[in-house]
Amino acid sequence: MSNFLHHRYYLAIFFFVQVFQLQVISQTILLTPADAAYQNPAIYAKGLQNLQWVPGEQAFSWIANQSLLKQKASSLIPDTVLRLDKLNVALTKLSIKQTNKFPSIEWISNNLLTFTRENKIISFDLLKSVASIINTIPDKAENTDVEPLTKKVAFTRDNNLYLSVETKEIPITDEKNSDIVYGANNVHRNEFGIDKGTFWSPKGNFLAFYRMDQTMVPDYPIVDITTRIATEKPVKYPMAGENMHEVTLGIYNLSSNQTIYMKTGEPAAQYLTSVTWDPSEKFIYIGLLNRDQNHLRLNKYDALTGELVMTLFEEKSEKYVEPENQLYFIPSKANEFLWLSERDGFNHLYHYNTDGKLLGQVTSGSWMITSVAGFDPKGEQVFFLATKESPLQKNIYTADINKGTIRRLSADHGTHTVKLSDDSRYIIDQFNSRDVPLKILITDVKSGKSKMLLEAANPLATYKLGETTLFTLKNDEGTDLWCRMIKPADFDPAKKYPVIIYVYGGPHLQLITDSWLYGAGIYLNYLAQQGYVIFSLDNRGSANRGFAFESAIHRQCGTLEMKDQLTGVNFLKQQPFVDVTRIGVDGWSYGGFMTVNMLLENPGLFKAAVAGGPVCDWKYYEVMYGERYMDTPQTNADGYKKASLIEKAGNLKDRLMIIHCTSDPVVVWQNSLSFVQTCIEKDILLDYFVYPGHDHNVSGPDRTHLIMKIEDYFKKNL
Repeated sequence: MSNFLHHRYYLAIFFFVQVFQLQVISQTILLTPADAAYQNPAIYAKGLQNLQWVPGEQAFSWIANQSLLKQKASSLIPDTVLRLDKLNVALTKLSIKQTNKFPSIEWISNNLLTFTRENKIISFDLLKSVASIINTIPDKAENTDVEPLTKKVAFTRDNNLYLSVETKEIPITDEKNSDIVYGANNVHRNEFGIDKGTFWSPKGNFLAFYRMDQTMVPDYPIVDITTRIATEKPVKYPMAGENMHEVTLGIYNLSSNQTIYMKTGEPAAQYLTSVTWDPSEKFIYIGLLNRDQNHLRLNKYDALTGELVMTLFEEKSEKYVEPENQLYFIPSKANEFLWLSERDGFNHLYHYNTDGKLLGQVTSGSWMITSVAGFDPKGEQVFFLATKESPLQKNIYTADINKGTIRRLSADHGTHTVKLSDDSRYIIDQFNSRDVPLKILITDVKSGKSKMLLEAANPLATYKLGETTLFTLKNDEGTDLWCRMIKPADFDPAKKYPVIIYVYGGPHLQLITDSWLYGAGIYLNYLAQQGYVIFSLDNRGSANRGFAFESAIHRQCGTLEMKDQLTGVNFLKQQPFVDVTRIGVDGWSYGGFMTVNMLLENPGLFKAAVAGGPVCDWKYYEVMYGERYMDTPQTNADGYKKASLIEKAGNLKDRLMIIHCTSDPVVVWQNSLSFVQTCIEKDILLDYFVYPGHDHNVSGPDRTHLIMKIEDYFKKNL
């Protein structure tokens, strides 16, 4: 070996040893229960605050160092457009208290922005450096909905609906019956993509709103123990097969101060979904879904008279139809829109005109569109997120509406979000992946080239984490099931380890994704640090695999999901590093139901389990979700009986701790209490713990105690 090569060899060895020693020294911090409970902001990637496009410009803005920054998409250098001290001078002139933190803003135009301070909506003119109060948000206002251009505010108070216009409060309803609610954001218990109860028309001349009549739904008792003598705070909880609330849609005309209601007809027990204004403000569209949730009619109504104009189309299914999106009207084509539907088995876009004529299917294939981001100004291209490359990923695409040609805009694998510039020439691509905590790119749609705006540092670089792997297993039908395994940080293949199977298993959720930490989050990595192998599997019934995969559970919740989970258990039992006598299960909500079900259907297979907020009998669950997947107890009595954990409670042979929150309005406490009562009657021992005052899960500082409780239970029993 020459002296030169000899020297390079030892330099390489020295460098390797130094890097290895640095990694060993640096990766020594252990996660804590507080970390696992989301109480430590330092372990999350740092992004850009209030990042958004500036209207009318190829520029974007964000807040940093107590200043508002703006940067052209074609540039790498930001400009400071407003500093906090200058903003505070303007606030002082309005007799408003100064702030020590730059507020989140919204743009009205490229030189006019708004923000909220002391319940006042304030505008700031960048050219004149002048602030003005343009509206107020009254005290005790709930369900606020701000009209984007004029900043009129719709809000509710004591179940009635109001407007605030130029600081003047205008009542829209005057209902004395507290069981009738206007404009609330929880209509149909937030199913069908509903997250608001008011809908401004495109030009702000009208306000559509839900009216929800709950007089026929019994009060369900929730007990508040914070008072000296406990008090009852009832909620309306329509259980499967029982009476459900009745909903109508009203439209308030701001010019005439009159309200008319859409004539949505009978039966009153139906669901009003996909509420969308026509660009002209002359019509409004409503998806009427029957209570059985297997027949949807997309109806067009006259916004001035409430009369039905026509039914554009219908969708039917032997199982269920689940509309979750509005109509996406195409720019420059006011009489054409896109509709997102699973009618061919996967979520895809369909091109319609407002006379109900299908102009074409824009996308197709064995993949799902997860959201629509917008259009180009000419209405030729639609931008969306989809699972086209993998069910674990969400990538950014654009499709030609007429030709159907699709182009991927996100180059990196992972889970992306997207924001379009006004002219759709550029996008903000913000994403994370299994090995990327956060990146933000500015991408030129035309060229496909990207510039890095932010690459966040790894917040866990100094933490001692175990190896995580993703892989697939085939179930009894030959379908691939995605799995994730986290090994302890000091994993030794010669040793035997206990396993915790973390399960959810229900619709609308994936546990395994190509996102930061493989979708596992801090909690599961914390458990792995305690010396457990952590395993998860997305069974039939989980999200983003198509309608057949997700709807397989219809009328038989807990059956096929458990069969798929046992595929994972059989795999684990074949691994030389798994202690097959020490396999546990952990899950919450649907995952809590799955956890208990797995123990009851397979006594002796698992050693210990923790189930949080479990549905113990689907007859105690609410109408919308429960009836979609199980039908009613009257029409599917056998399915309800087979899925009932209470019916199977006598099979419990293993250590089980059930945790429930006493104020749970989603899976009501009655579920687990009824299971406990049955166990008492059958002389079956189980462990039980409650979190007073929390709702469907434990949040805030108390969550640290929850993590400690679960860890302690597995430590003592697994």
